[in-house]
Order: sequence, then C-alpha cells, then structure tokens
Amino acid sequence: MGDLVRLEKNDGIGTIRLDRPPMNALNTQVQEEIRAAATEATADDSVRAVIVYGGEKVFAAGADIKEMANMSYVDMSSRAADLSAALGAVARIPKPVVAAITGYALGGGCELALACDWRVVADDAKLGQPEIKLGIIPGAGGTQRLARLVGPARAKDIVLSGRMVDAAEALRIGLADQVVPAAEVYPAAVELIRPYLSGPAQAIRAAKVAIDGGLEMDLTSALAWESQLFAALFATDDRREGMAAFVEKRKPDFTGR
Repeated sequence: MGDLVRLEKNDGIGTIRLDRPPMNALNTQVQEEIRAAATEATADDSVRAVIVYGGEKVFAAGADIKEMANMSYVDMSSRAADLSAALGAVARIPKPVVAAITGYALGGGCELALACDWRVVADDAKLGQPEIKLGIIPGAGGTQRLARLVGPARAKDIVLSGRMVDAAEALRIGLADQVVPAAEVYPAAVELIRPYLSGPAQAIRAAKVAIDGGLEMDLTSALAWESQLFAALFATDDRREGMAAFVEKRKPDFTGR
C-alpha cells in the first residue's frame, strides 16, 4: 500500500486511487506507486477489472514540474524510461481498465488515462498534453497512444498546440468514451466494467492481449498471434463451461479458470 497511490479492492473491482492533493501531480513517488498498484492488480485474481481514479476534484494535472525543473539531460535520460514503464504497467494490466476522470487530466495525467482501455469523463473536465508549453514533449505515451486513439492529425493538433480539450470534444474525437456529470463519474465507471466481473477471465485477458499486441504487428503476424491465443483457450474450464451452457441453453457459470 503506497502513501500516495493505493489499490482498493471491492467486489472484484480494483480501484487504483491517486491521493496527492491538491492536483495529484505525478512525481517520482507517485509514478512508482502507480506501477506497484498496477502490478498488484495484475497479480491478484480476485481483481477482475480496474478503475483508475483521482478523486472527486481532479484526476491528475500532470507531472511534478518543480521536481523536473532542475533535472539535466543525464538525469532524465535515466528516468524517462522508468516514467514510461510506470504508466505502461497500467496499459499491461490484462483486465478491463477504465479511467474515471474528474477535473483535469493533463500531461502525465492524460497519459495515465490513455494507458486505460476506456475513459469516463466529467462534463466539466479538461484533458490535454501541454508539455510543448514547457519546451518539451509528452514522454510517457502521449505522442504514441494518443495518435493511435484519435489519429495522427488530431494528436499533432493537441500535442503541438498544448491546448486543453473539453469533454464534448474529447467524446467527439474518441478521447472520451462516456461523458457524465462530475458526481456520476465513478459510478459510471463501475457500471462500464460491471459486465466483465463475471465473464470468462482468461478469454477477456486473451482478447485484450490480442488486440493490444496485434496493433504492434503486421496483419499476417497479428492473425497468427490471434490464432495462438484462440487455440490456447480450449485448455480452459471456462471454454468448456461456455460451450456446454450454449448447448444446454442455460447461462454459463464462469470461474475464471
């Protein structure tokens, strides 16, 4: 359990909760505690889906600029990979992951949201990658995951301008998946992932790995990857239960095995 980030578990949902007021700035400690919470959520079979949440007021308003301001190239050349890996640990959670965004998701906060599978956004929230205004670029997925999500032209607009994106635009361009009143963000995130809590965990894991991994491959390699994952699921209890339930015209009772 970290001092600034904790993994709260309740009824199959693991909530990675950022708690560094007032703005949840992602200093080195927060980054490493995010990595630890993501690793724990990955390993814990009782966690079937994950919500990343910064609280009722703000998701995360970026990196800790005071911490970064005096860092040299030598300092950052060794730290940059760790920063990327910390948020990458969230992207690699082999379970459904949703960001519940209130207030601001800027810079590293936006990159943390991009590492999730979906984003539920408050109607008054602001998202963006303002690093260009500091003379730098996003360094933890902002240039890569954003471009894959909204396309290169829109990503260049957002990254090169450093402007904020409101909730309505975020929904229109695919940066947000749902927009709800701020008070409903966390409950909406719970409802989004609820259907996966009783689903076939190994098949859900395989589907996510197939999609995410396949995006990094050429089509021929990705289809071969998909075939391997598809065949492997025939070794699971849930595959046998799912097919038996279909034949017997009943609801399957998946165990995650």
